[in-house]
Amino acid sequence: MAYERITIDHAKMGGLPCIRGLRIPVSTVLGQLAAGRTEAEILADYPDLEPADIPAALEYAAAAVLERQLPLASGR
Repeated sequence: MAYERITIDHAKMGGLPCIRGLRIPVSTVLGQLAAGRTEAEILADYPDLEPADIPAALEYAAAAVLERQLPLASGR
């Protein structure tokens, strides 16, 4: 699947997936959402972001999780 709003450039941000070639990593957007920030707050803090960038970051992250095994704490 092609992600039009997500780019990877090894010369920017160490090759992290970023939003539209900006120096805003997908992980930054996800971290803001995980911290409870609203889309409006994120857009206000990062004026270069567009409203469609936030769901694009979530879609990319959901696909990335399907592709990798992440270490999880064992249940007790």
